[in-house]
Amino acid sequence: MPEPILRVEKVAKSFPGVVALDGVDFDLLPGEVHVIIGENGAGKSTLIKLLSGVFPKDSGRFLIDGKEVEVDSVHAAQGLGISTIYQEFNLVPELTVAQNIFLGREPVRKGTFGLVVDNAAMEKRSRELLSSLGLEISPEVTVSTLSVPKQQMVEVAKALSTESKILIFDEPTATLAEKETEALFRIIRVLKERRIGIIYISHRLEEIRKIGDRVSVLRDGRYIGTLKIEEASINDLIRMMVGRDIKDQFPRNYREPGEVALELRNIARKGVLHDINLRIHQGEIVGLAGLVGSGRTELARVIFGVDAPDAGEVRIFGKPVIIDSPMKATDLGLAFLTEDRKGLGLFQALSVKENVTIAALKQLFPNGWIKPAKEDGLAQDFVKKLRIQTPSLARLVKYLSGGNQQKTVLARWLATRSKIFILDEPTRGIDVGAKQEIHRLIDEMVKEGIPILMISSELPEILGMSDRIYVMHEGKISAEYSRTEATQEKILASAMGRS
Repeated sequence: MPEPILRVEKVAKSFPGVVALDGVDFDLLPGEVHVIIGENGAGKSTLIKLLSGVFPKDSGRFLIDGKEVEVDSVHAAQGLGISTIYQEFNLVPELTVAQNIFLGREPVRKGTFGLVVDNAAMEKRSRELLSSLGLEISPEVTVSTLSVPKQQMVEVAKALSTESKILIFDEPTATLAEKETEALFRIIRVLKERRIGIIYISHRLEEIRKIGDRVSVLRDGRYIGTLKIEEASINDLIRMMVGRDIKDQFPRNYREPGEVALELRNIARKGVLHDINLRIHQGEIVGLAGLVGSGRTELARVIFGVDAPDAGEVRIFGKPVIIDSPMKATDLGLAFLTEDRKGLGLFQALSVKENVTIAALKQLFPNGWIKPAKEDGLAQDFVKKLRIQTPSLARLVKYLSGGNQQKTVLARWLATRSKIFILDEPTRGIDVGAKQEIHRLIDEMVKEGIPILMISSELPEILGMSDRIYVMHEGKISAEYSRTEATQEKILASAMGRS
């Protein structure tokens, strides 16, 4: 076995009231993809932030090529050849690809009045970098015009421009469709051939077998163990992550559906949606599958009144309705959990209590006079019912784990007594234990007769939780399957327009 390019020895880090890492060991070989997994709060993010120079470690050692190093700043990390590609890209949308790749390190030449940026050299070097990765991206285009997958590739090129020998990918496929994920994996294989060491953080256990060489598990800030990918079963990894067996990731109790709660008739939006017909019954989960760009989220936005349809009719419990705003949708009993939990779903600067009760204040206190004890009681009831892990109702929601943030958003809509729920990527970016909790809550909602439209990019989730499944392709419903006839192969074929 070759000498590790990176070694982490007994590294610890604490924040006020929280031990984030407790004597963690880890090593990375050149040309290896070493996956790190763990539940939210396990310490994955803290470890990569220590390696990236965002936080200083409290104790322990980092060794690169056998030599102890100090990673006390982002600049120091980059100087040591460590680059991190986060879920939220560090790109300036208004600048070109080349300007982003060499931001802060622009090549210069002599001009009439002194040194000026050598744009030609910058674009030439950027084109070489992109070409070496097999990417057809012009260095002259503005980053804001690129798709998310292409922006991610620009981040990779930016990292390579600093001659990085260690690349950290933080949840790189969280917003990618299957085809885009394969394109990323192709790039990662190119990087492996160049002997670049890759640390890969992911919640998607199914995908790590496709790209990883070894996998290390963290739990509660501690190192649990490392396995070779070929020796690591999904059940073994889950057991290591949560410290117990999770036998049923998709807890469903199927029952006879009730009356039609929501019906769409010939819904169209120019250039986006075409002749959509869909129905959801009480006590039923309807899955909505499709590739990124198929129109799933756009359809949810139309149903909830964010965007107006150009044609068609929406019926709620058999009655035609006009939903021309989210406020009207809420008044009609609709709830929409957006896929952008942090940006649109939560009030990051508010407490857990305020996030739970804010949408129900009008119902709770119609005269406008808020009674703190009653508001506290409502919030506490939902924190207990949904098992939201928080030290207090006053805790700012931004400090909760992803799973507990998602449960807080769900609690808010349940507090309004909404009649129909639209869940867009309800478990994106949360760990396997929290996913099971969210799935349990969804099943309990359906048991009470609540109809749910669930949009998900994860086919196991769609197959495991849905009573019926609609598949979208290029803004159209391309197929409808019952729970018993749906398979991953059928759904993928329909999502690609082949059914």
